[in-house]
Amino acid sequence: MATHKTLQHTRNRSRSRSLIAEHEVLRNTYCLLGISLIISAITAGISMVTRAHPGPLLMIAGMYGLLFLVQRNADNVYGLLFTFAFTGFMGYTLGPILNLVVHGYANGTAILMNTTACTGTIFIALSAYVLTTKQDFSYLGGMLFIFLFTGLVMSVVNLFLGYPLLHLLTSSLFILVFSGLIMYNTSEIIHGGERNYILATISLFLNIYNLFLYLLQLFMMLNGRRD
Repeated sequence: MATHKTLQHTRNRSRSRSLIAEHEVLRNTYCLLGISLIISAITAGISMVTRAHPGPLLMIAGMYGLLFLVQRNADNVYGLLFTFAFTGFMGYTLGPILNLVVHGYANGTAILMNTTACTGTIFIALSAYVLTTKQDFSYLGGMLFIFLFTGLVMSVVNLFLGYPLLHLLTSSLFILVFSGLIMYNTSEIIHGGERNYILATISLFLNIYNLFLYLLQLFMMLNGRRD
């Protein structure tokens, strides 16, 4: 009897420690994500004002270079600095796209505001659902990878075909994929699949970033009015 009580007490303590660790990762992730989104918005604004035009090579080198540094330093304080550098750089690369929308469409500002509101609503709603139900969405991983690969193939094909309908379908598919990844990554955090809050932040940031981009494309195609 004493042995049974001891084992039960040990299990309870282990479970309690696990819950505390999960809550700490979740709290740190959302805190870092909030700061990263603010930094990204500021650098995007600076890029718009200065009419920056970072070349493709700079964008690719900067993005993958900083992402590599984040992953290599995810377990030390430098990981935070590289996270801010990465998210700031990603915001900076948005400048030309946002200027194209704002200045290229009569309702460009409305498109941008609607896209931002829709992105925020989707992220909050999906995150709240996962956190409330605590459902494990790890089973989505394989399916989301297949859909992501399918979307990439469709994008490459449409570079040569240039079909508006295929572009619309591709954007819609990517919106579903990155919405699913928000649920998947959030589930990974609360179920202990991801214990590093820096890596968790980067995953959620990229999901939001890409969701924003494809929603922006969708609004441009469906509601955009040229000057």
